[in-house]
Amino acid sequence: MKNALARIISFDVPDETDSLLRREWILTNGLGGFTSGTLAGSVTRRYHGLLVAALPAPLGRTVMLSRLHEVVRLCDGSTVFLNNQELGDNQAESTMCKCIKSFHLDTGLPVWTYQADTFKLEKRILMVRNKNTVLVNYRLIEATNSVEIELRPAVHFRPLEAPVNEDTVNDADYTVTARNNIYQINGGGYPPLLLKTIDTESTFNIDNRRSDNIYFRLEYERGYASLGKHWSPGFFKTVLQPGDATTVIATTESNDELPDSFTQAHETEIQRRHKLLATVPTPPNDSLSAELILAADQFIVTPGGRIEEAQRARAAGEDIKSIIAGYHWFTDWGRDTMISLEGLTLTTGRFKEARYILRTFANYVRDGLIPNMFPEHDKTGLYHTADASLWFFHAVHRYVQATQDRETLRDILPKLISIIDCHLAGTRFNIGVDPIDGLLRQGEEGYQLTWMDAKVNDWVVTPRRGKAVELNALWYNALRLLELWLTEEGDERAHQIREHADRARISFNQRFWNPISNYLYDVIDGPEKLDDSCRPNQILAIALDNPVLDREHWKPVVETVKKHLLTPVGLRSLSPQHRDYKQNYDGDLFTRDAAYHQGTVWAWLIGPYIDALVKTYPDERKNVRALLSGFETHMSEAGIGSISEIFDAEPPFTPRGCIAQAWSVAEVLRCRATYS
Repeated sequence: MKNALARIISFDVPDETDSLLRREWILTNGLGGFTSGTLAGSVTRRYHGLLVAALPAPLGRTVMLSRLHEVVRLCDGSTVFLNNQELGDNQAESTMCKCIKSFHLDTGLPVWTYQADTFKLEKRILMVRNKNTVLVNYRLIEATNSVEIELRPAVHFRPLEAPVNEDTVNDADYTVTARNNIYQINGGGYPPLLLKTIDTESTFNIDNRRSDNIYFRLEYERGYASLGKHWSPGFFKTVLQPGDATTVIATTESNDELPDSFTQAHETEIQRRHKLLATVPTPPNDSLSAELILAADQFIVTPGGRIEEAQRARAAGEDIKSIIAGYHWFTDWGRDTMISLEGLTLTTGRFKEARYILRTFANYVRDGLIPNMFPEHDKTGLYHTADASLWFFHAVHRYVQATQDRETLRDILPKLISIIDCHLAGTRFNIGVDPIDGLLRQGEEGYQLTWMDAKVNDWVVTPRRGKAVELNALWYNALRLLELWLTEEGDERAHQIREHADRARISFNQRFWNPISNYLYDVIDGPEKLDDSCRPNQILAIALDNPVLDREHWKPVVETVKKHLLTPVGLRSLSPQHRDYKQNYDGDLFTRDAAYHQGTVWAWLIGPYIDALVKTYPDERKNVRALLSGFETHMSEAGIGSISEIFDAEPPFTPRGCIAQAWSVAEVLRCRATYS
């Protein structure tokens, strides 16, 4: 399995500027915090940082250490820059390091190799699990003489989503204190950042510098402020002999919790990762499955900001767990969590975390809804979603199937019953069952309640008010699941739920089938009465455990989706034949969101498509791996070792959005395990 745990990217051409700047890496800490950047070592997004700490609300995730400026000084007086963007230099491409030879993930952990005529240096980065602590290790592999390495920390304390030019802390407010070779940077109302070196003796040279001209390339391309600020208190200086190493630790934790050596911390993390692979019900037998299991681990978190809730859960013998929807900017979202739960936790054998996640969200049920999302700086959720609570039924069902944990089901069952009752009676945002046909409707002006939820200022791009096809597929599935559970518990209410399900199924097939186009309407009874847009949402009418669509219509729906929406990296969100179809997802926020669900490819949809395909054509099971093959190539082109959120709708299907998305990883991993 050793070879299966490495993803190697070599740079044969000395200056692969665009490739080094476009490809990114990320490590997370299990709290929602992370360390991330480009292969080049430069920061191109506001979200890049060597330490993005998950701090208690109202702070939320905060960029604490932006980067280290790395300089190697040789005995002959020459200087080698290991990364670009020297403090005060905004010419990112012109200062690209010429000696980077390769980048690889070693059991999911990033490793760089730098080589010049007289030396070879290796850099590794590591985050300590459940701590806001990052370690950056430099080891001199080969050298004709000793080398001197200077490492200059650059900081700009600010909220993760704040613009790069925002004055969150003035220069005068940064202070540095030193004690026992630990350097503490204080700034504004943020917790202190501690810096120290281990493994080899270093000195710290006070040399305050500031720059207002750090160029953030992707921020410029996305239409945001792109010249940012960094402040540096000085630099660490270490002399390395061949075989020597030095490590910089940056943390918001106390000094007592820091590792004594990089080797110790690295071995602990490697053991944890091998344990993750060993606990999978069906051990991975190929490299992609092993990588996806490690990628899945990045999203499962104990939310670092909700301390009081975590304390209450632990007092009850539980733990608070959730799933980060995507990195770098998403928090935990109810819909994404429920769709991702099977692939991230059940497929990987993490049943305890799955139970914690379900119980966590059960505690948040309000008026028949689970939260759509938890804002970055708040302890409470927002409930503007019509489908997350219905996906909750799906997640609970898959969990019970995998674990036979009837106790958890019985504990959650009253919440599930309340969800159905609230939908039957009507709840927030006009979500409720139409008494005329038994179908679920939703919609309120100014809100985007389905998963197609793009909104720019007051413009809801795809409002989909009315009766949406996937909501009614989910509604029917939830009714059948509740009927099953009540029957198993001997509850006489099962009969009433069965009647609601039977009525919804009859109405669905009468009203959603489009005999002219030979596929399903996307929305009925909305402002436009009948929306015949060809979208992937209809595939859920077949893919869910209780398919609402009559079997006679399965083949035309699958064939329509295959013909108009299928790509090597997921399904388009709209047919190319539609007048609103957008080929590319790029430009400023307005332009991007206008394309978000108007053609843009979504990776997670490959899972429901494969489920529907295999149900309709059982012999297609043998071709599932081929359908997923495009993702293996992709895992070397954007967020290395993970799967992006979205892609352009036409070749070359450029990856866009988050570089690591929970449901993208989850659905590819689930399908590989289910249909292997």
